[in-house]
Amino acid sequence: MEIINVHSQNTKSISKFENKFFEEKFVLINGIEQWITIKGDSSKPIILFIHGGPGSPISPYIDVMYKDLEKDFIIVQWDQRGTGRTYGQNSPPEELTPDYLKSNPLTLEQMASDGIEVSEYLLKHLAKQKIILFGTSWGSALGVKIATKRPDLFYAYVGHSQIVNPAIDIEFYSKIYKMAVEKDDKEALEILNTIGKPPYSRAKNIGQLFRIVKKYERENSTPAPDNWFVLSPAYNNDIDNKNRSDGDDYSFVNYVGDSKLDVLSMSASINLQKDNIDFKIPVYLIQGNEDILTPKESSKKYFDKIQAPKKEYFLLPKSAHGFNQSVVETQYKIFKSIKKSIN
Repeated sequence: MEIINVHSQNTKSISKFENKFFEEKFVLINGIEQWITIKGDSSKPIILFIHGGPGSPISPYIDVMYKDLEKDFIIVQWDQRGTGRTYGQNSPPEELTPDYLKSNPLTLEQMASDGIEVSEYLLKHLAKQKIILFGTSWGSALGVKIATKRPDLFYAYVGHSQIVNPAIDIEFYSKIYKMAVEKDDKEALEILNTIGKPPYSRAKNIGQLFRIVKKYERENSTPAPDNWFVLSPAYNNDIDNKNRSDGDDYSFVNYVGDSKLDVLSMSASINLQKDNIDFKIPVYLIQGNEDILTPKESSKKYFDKIQAPKKEYFLLPKSAHGFNQSVVETQYKIFKSIKKSIN
């Protein structure tokens, strides 16, 4: 057994037991330090997880959700630019201000470039040839951009709650309004009537709409086990909690845009149906039947248009936009089939 403990600003700890690998540290990516964790069997393929939000890292929860995968893969989590520990490491203000938002924009192109550099770092650092790429929600739009720009880095792309064209339009609003009427949900109807029909110029209005969507999704889907989204003790402290909360706010405003704050919308630039249908690698999409935010009608239409060496579509009953047991079991199934095909 070999145990190495490194204490520095950039590296928390590294330990190796036979083929077991554990590393968590800041890595310089496109000019800023970004938080990356690596766990699993060093002899196995890499899975790079691209989290959603943007601004919603999975790194504080993986020890419960993905522990079993560490036997067959190297599991990599990356706190993206503007997220979690990456956000906290790069001198954010004590309080999120309009000036900071205006002078520190996020763009899809910049974050896709970050993802490519993270992938290149992992391949060199871990002496591997390619990576399995997984993206969820916002991470699915980012994942598609990364996979289509640099297919040479990846064995396959796996998307969950696949974003295609996330514009908040009248049709989407009307769908939610109809649900609220059918449920006689007076609280939701008051909010919907107050914010009015899209387009919206303020991020807070979209946030209010999304909260109603999440409530209705929860009502119609099987939830995740209670212990999945309990913070790991290493991340449950005042500093990390503040960085996650502030990073989430910062990233959300950049995602949806806000005209009063002079912040452009990243989501407005996303239309995968138009821009990203040609893949040089296999594509697998996991879709919740009860997903309202990224509905099956949109992802299936996109899937049907995709040109790829291989593609598969998994529609899961009683699943919505987020993770639950069915989603994770389907991930396992896909990842192991990819692993089998490359062995």
